[in-house]
Amino acid sequence: MNIFSKAVHAGDRKRAGAGSGKRRDYTPSTTPIHLASTYFYDTSETVDKIFAHEEHGYSYQRYDNPTVAALEEVVNAMEGGHGTIACASGMAALHLALHAVLLDRPKRILCASQLYGATINMLTKVLEPFGTITTFVDICDLAAIEAALAEVKPGLLLMETISNPTLRVADLDAIGRLCRAANCVFIVDNTFATPMLVRPLEHGAHLSVNSGTKYLGGHGDVLAGLITYDAENEPFIRQLSRTYGPVIGPFEAYLTMRGIKTFPLRMERQCENAAKVAAWLRQDARVEKVIYLDDPEHPDREVIDRLFPAGLYGAMVSFAIRGAEKSDVFRFMDALKMVVPATSLGDVHTLCLYPLVASHRDVPPKQRARLGITDNLVRFSIGIESAEDVIADISQALG
Repeated sequence: MNIFSKAVHAGDRKRAGAGSGKRRDYTPSTTPIHLASTYFYDTSETVDKIFAHEEHGYSYQRYDNPTVAALEEVVNAMEGGHGTIACASGMAALHLALHAVLLDRPKRILCASQLYGATINMLTKVLEPFGTITTFVDICDLAAIEAALAEVKPGLLLMETISNPTLRVADLDAIGRLCRAANCVFIVDNTFATPMLVRPLEHGAHLSVNSGTKYLGGHGDVLAGLITYDAENEPFIRQLSRTYGPVIGPFEAYLTMRGIKTFPLRMERQCENAAKVAAWLRQDARVEKVIYLDDPEHPDREVIDRLFPAGLYGAMVSFAIRGAEKSDVFRFMDALKMVVPATSLGDVHTLCLYPLVASHRDVPPKQRARLGITDNLVRFSIGIESAEDVIADISQALG
């Protein structure tokens, strides 16, 4: 099925069990919210087989839940994995993925230097005190990656499909080949691209992580994280998830799944709007630099053209306000009337974020400068409104 059909149908319409002596052959048209924390069966033998994984069944919400399982099914169908596990947030999903992979591997991580600030904090301030060593590398430099793999001998390599917020795109296929040759697990944060644009497992990744809070849920009303994995890594992820318990609640799973039904439609519109906004920004003298994936001069042009569907380049646009300092950026953001200056992305409404004080606040200034995160850079997540209205709001706010 096409991703539009998968988003609408996968995971839904499971046959319900018996209830209060009524008919057993009904099927709910959408997945119900199952709030039970525990489940029991007619015989203890059945429970024994479920705990032994000889039969599929639900026993305890930390292990599994019908509503959560439906969400996992639809995301897995879109990402094309062996399986998917849902967590309470994108960061919880990433944390689980990293720990699961490193259970039986060297506690060394090779990581893209172009990365979300909170992920950098997780690596350096949470994992390193427990003995994990992180080495950063320019993820768009294949020679540097190959050399680092040989020198560091990491247990895993971590990167983003589209880097936050400088929108670099590395060659997933080539990195996948390098990782497999080096016996290194390849993990990709696919939040900016989503499975609508790129499916990392098709390009050699072992695991793909999505923040369901963003484009998949899409309405700014839920926290969710998803890990889609290959067959090799399933035992470790499932085992650790059952122990850690970073599970998403059934209500949040329901909201995320409901959002996914319109996700491909929203993503198409958001990509279209982002291209229009980027084109307008490029011709405005008040703007110093525009970063968007459709730029013919983008440093990763060849890789983008190979990985992304024609005309669909994501909904993230970053731009530098000419001559602006921190106070000028604050004035610009405070002047926005329709665009929401909030710290997220992927919502139906357009969002503006200032990396200096939000996503990359804790990244040292020299490191930010090396990554191209200047004091006058703002990041926009374009929504589904009229692109002309978004442009008009940016224009008046620029003054």
